[in-house]
Amino acid sequence: MPWETELDPSTRAVEQDVPTLLRAGVRVLTEAGVPSPDADAAALLAHAWEVDETDLSRRRLFADAVPAEVAAGFARLVAERARRIPLQHLTGVAHFRRLSLRVGPGVFVPRPETELLVTEVLDHLAHGDDGAPPLVVDLCSGSGAIALSVALEHPGVRVIGIEREAPALSWSQSNLVDLDLGTSTVDLLAGDATTVSVDHPELAGTVDVVVTNPPYVPDAAVPRDPEVRDHDPAAALYGGASGLELPALLIAQAVVLLRPGGLFVMEHAEDQGAGVREIVAGTPGLSGAATFPDYTGRDRYTVARRDSAASPMRNGE
Repeated sequence: MPWETELDPSTRAVEQDVPTLLRAGVRVLTEAGVPSPDADAAALLAHAWEVDETDLSRRRLFADAVPAEVAAGFARLVAERARRIPLQHLTGVAHFRRLSLRVGPGVFVPRPETELLVTEVLDHLAHGDDGAPPLVVDLCSGSGAIALSVALEHPGVRVIGIEREAPALSWSQSNLVDLDLGTSTVDLLAGDATTVSVDHPELAGTVDVVVTNPPYVPDAAVPRDPEVRDHDPAAALYGGASGLELPALLIAQAVVLLRPGGLFVMEHAEDQGAGVREIVAGTPGLSGAATFPDYTGRDRYTVARRDSAASPMRNGE
C-alpha cells in the first residue's frame, strides 16, 4: 500500500513533498469513509507542522519538502482520523465564528449550524434601546461556543452559561481564560439547565435572551457517524424518548427567565420544528414561534418571544 511505504512512522522516514503527503493522507481517509478527506488531511498536516492552513497552501503550491518528523506525526494523526477520532480531538481546536475553541473528550464539538443561533441573538441585542446592559442566558452551554461568541461580538453584554456536566464546564472555562471580551462579561456556572430558575430565582423576568443548543436526539436514535456516536458525550446528545422531553423542560425555564419582549432561541433536529412550535404554543407567556433553516436548507432552530404585555412568571404558574 503506498501509504505504508510513504508515511508509516515505524519505518525509516523518506523526505516527501507536501502534495505527495496530502494525496496519501486523502487516500487513507477516503477509504475509511471520512466525510471530508481533503480538508481533514490539510488540517492534520498543518497541525503536525505547527503552521496555519494559509501557510500550508503556499507550501503545497511550491511543493515544499516536509521534514521527516512532521511526516511521521502526520501519519500518526491520519491513522487516528481513519479510526474516526474527531478531527477536533486530534487538533484540539474547533473553529466557531471568530473563536478557536479548545475541545476534546467530554465536550460536544460545536457545529457550524449553531453559529446561526448566535446571529439571531446578536440581531435581537442590536435592537435593544433601553440603555441597560443586556443579559443573555445560554442553557447547556457546553464548550462555551454560543456564550463566548455573543460576549465577544456584542460589547457590554452580560452572559451566563449553565452547564451540568463537569468535563464540558472545564473545557468552557479554559476557553474563557485567555479571551479578551472587552466590556462584556461571561459567567460559566455549574448547574442543571432544567432547574435554573429555581436555583437562581434572581434571574426570573430579567433575561433579554435565552438561547440553547440542548440534547435533542431521541434516546433510541443512535447517530450514524462514529465521530458523534462514539465521541460526543451522551449527555449532550439524547433528549428523551422523542428527543424533545428535555427541550420542553428548557422552554418552561425560558418563559420564567425572560423579561417581556425577550427572545428564546433553540436548536433542534431538522424534523423537530413542528414539535418545538407545538410546545411553545402550549406554553403560556411565549408566542410567535417560527422555525428557520441552517446552511443546508434544513429546519434547524426555532425562535419565540416572551409576551410583551405579560408580567414575569413565577415558578409553578
